[in-house]
Amino acid sequence: MILLDPRYTWMRQLTGFAVLLAIWEAAGRAGMLNPMYAPSPSRVGAALGELFSDGRIWPHLDATFTAALGGLALGIAVGIVLGVVAALVRLVAELLEPVMTLLNAIPRVILAPLFVIWLGVGLPSKVALSFILVAVLIFFTVFTGIRQIDRRLVERVITLGGDRRSLVRHVYLPSVAAWVLGSLKVAVGFAFTGACVGEFVAASRGLGYLLSFAQSTYNAALMFALILLILVVVLVIFGVAGRLERYLLRWT
Repeated sequence: MILLDPRYTWMRQLTGFAVLLAIWEAAGRAGMLNPMYAPSPSRVGAALGELFSDGRIWPHLDATFTAALGGLALGIAVGIVLGVVAALVRLVAELLEPVMTLLNAIPRVILAPLFVIWLGVGLPSKVALSFILVAVLIFFTVFTGIRQIDRRLVERVITLGGDRRSLVRHVYLPSVAAWVLGSLKVAVGFAFTGACVGEFVAASRGLGYLLSFAQSTYNAALMFALILLILVVVLVIFGVAGRLERYLLRWT
């Protein structure tokens, strides 16, 4: 049995990825791959470089980031508030939980055409779709997190003279913070999914719009370049979210 040093995991992963790219490039140059369907990495890199060299990518990045981060912020705020209220007030839970369950059961991306009809092809429809994706996730995260708090801890706080404000401040909010931060990476992914899908359905700019354009012109190299760009952006945000999570939860 070969023992692998975990400190060099990233080096092995990069090496494997480099080998895969080399095989892919060699197959493309040998004519084994149809460039219309599977362009070589060099063609993908050239398409990506062209996007940045002429500067046309920046307005599209700005549109996607604005929609995704706007929907993320609104979804987190509304999801936390609704989740806390539903967990603490039984009547609100009875009214709100079925609605959220229904929204969770429906593939939310199919709401994109409806939001375009309601809000137009501009930024609001993309923010709305990102918001729905994030808000439902955060609602159930907070709602479930508060419901799973140890009842003995709540009873002890009440026994020591704590009121509802003390419970919210010292018991519920720390628990909510831990659950929300634990779901932050998923929420970020959902926010960018909503923005890109909304742009793909109908938009005048954005990464999703560029993907739709590449599809309509059968430009596989541009599609691969955009997918790679979206992947890198989301991974960078994942890294930032992970570092933020570790920093804010260092007391746990």
